[in-house]
Amino acid sequence: MADQVVLETKQRDGRGSHAARKLRKQGEVPGVIYGHKEETVPISLSAEALQSIIRHGTRVVDLKTARGLETALIQEIQWDHLGKEVLHVDFRRTSKDERIVVPVTIELRGIAPGVTAGGILDQPLHEVEVECLAVSIPESIRVNIAELQIDGVIHVRDLKVPEGVKLMADPDAVVVHISAPLAAPEPAAAAPAGPAEPEIVGRRVAAEEEGAE
Repeated sequence: MADQVVLETKQRDGRGSHAARKLRKQGEVPGVIYGHKEETVPISLSAEALQSIIRHGTRVVDLKTARGLETALIQEIQWDHLGKEVLHVDFRRTSKDERIVVPVTIELRGIAPGVTAGGILDQPLHEVEVECLAVSIPESIRVNIAELQIDGVIHVRDLKVPEGVKLMADPDAVVVHISAPLAAPEPAAAAPAGPAEPEIVGRRVAAEEEGAE
């Protein structure tokens, strides 16, 4: 589980793309806090601090605001086209004893013997929704594939999650499976070359004589 962290925020007055660009040049990221039927509050916060908690997989934070300390879930992050700079962040108010539904990344661990034997690994499901306390969101759900052979399958029902975490996906949904390698097509057999039919001179001569009549 990610540690609970505290982020300093400032109330943001300016709106629009010009104000947002100005904030980013100052090392700040624009954002909003909303939810719990309370007003939406525009804020800004340190880009460096935000990037740090994102790298550590933190999902729920305590925000220091003009209203006091507010617990919030990082609901949505908007990145630039290169995926390097955060352009905007949305925080949704929550409470530490509130159960919420959030997507969690599925992380494969180990080397599957089926792949070593030439099988093809396919992972249809890369994340799964879970229900849990806001402060107990798993950083990821790890799946051990070290014993997965060719034709082996791991379903959602096979996932192991911490106590208090409930999987919300279809239990029969496939998380990962290994299919048999595709057989190489056999080269088409060349047709045996038969002996060429000898030309019968007499037949050609007869045909020419018939044409002359």
